[in-house]
Amino acid sequence: MTDRAVVVVRAGALTTVQDLGRPGHAHLGVPRSGALDPAAVRLVNRLVGNPETAAVLETTVDGCALRPRRAVTVAVGGAPCPVRVDGRPAAWGTAVRVPAGSVLDIGTATRGLRAYVAIGGGIGVEPVLGSRSTDLLSGLGPSPAAVETVLPLGPDTGTATAVRGPVDAPPWPGPPGELVLRVRLGPREDWFTAAALRTLVTRAYRVSSASNRVGLRLDGPALERARHGELASEGMVLGAVQVPPDGRPVVFLADHPTTGGYPVVGVVREADLGAVAQAVPGTPVRFTPVR
Repeated sequence: MTDRAVVVVRAGALTTVQDLGRPGHAHLGVPRSGALDPAAVRLVNRLVGNPETAAVLETTVDGCALRPRRAVTVAVGGAPCPVRVDGRPAAWGTAVRVPAGSVLDIGTATRGLRAYVAIGGGIGVEPVLGSRSTDLLSGLGPSPAAVETVLPLGPDTGTATAVRGPVDAPPWPGPPGELVLRVRLGPREDWFTAAALRTLVTRAYRVSSASNRVGLRLDGPALERARHGELASEGMVLGAVQVPPDGRPVVFLADHPTTGGYPVVGVVREADLGAVAQAVPGTPVRFTPVR
């Protein structure tokens, strides 16, 4: 039994292993997956001295608790939340040393949705197609964490920024008060009426509580079709705005299907999708058209 591991004491609502994903495999039916907030992953990895590509834990809403089998350096970022070691408050957003056998508890997010936990050496589960990410749609990668799950760790470089000095990175901007998503119309905008296209880029939507890692579901006005029937399945990309029969747009996120038969009215710029990771239900959403 290796001591380079952490044991899950409390799994929380949804805790998964994530890195920067496995792009380039859509032709095999495999989505990119990876962390919904990649900027947070890069930052917490830098805080503990890991490569930015190292695997971390992504928690949802209520965090998780871990017990390392040996002393480790950790950093918690993304959504602000209380951090405790054996019940004592510890710092959020900086490198913290956790002794062997102690319990690191990441609490409920005070703002935003998803916290990211980097551990020196990174989560060392076996990679699949070049990534250690959990893909909830295809089932690739490790299963979501459960109580008593043992997560192996890679070699600790011992170069945490608590020793090296501060990280040259901007402060976390906080959860968005409003999501502004730049969208390029197409390829199937001709399946919708002119009024529907105006609605998409002029009316307000809100984040639905049914959103998940597969897609950002929206509450708001339905988009009226100009054409009926269904398309043959075609390729789907990250950020695709698919419109199912109820007319309410869904923005595809990291674990999205690689094909689909509902029309795609537009595609959101990838640079805008990181903020989606922290948008709580009810957050206003506005689409703005770009060329």
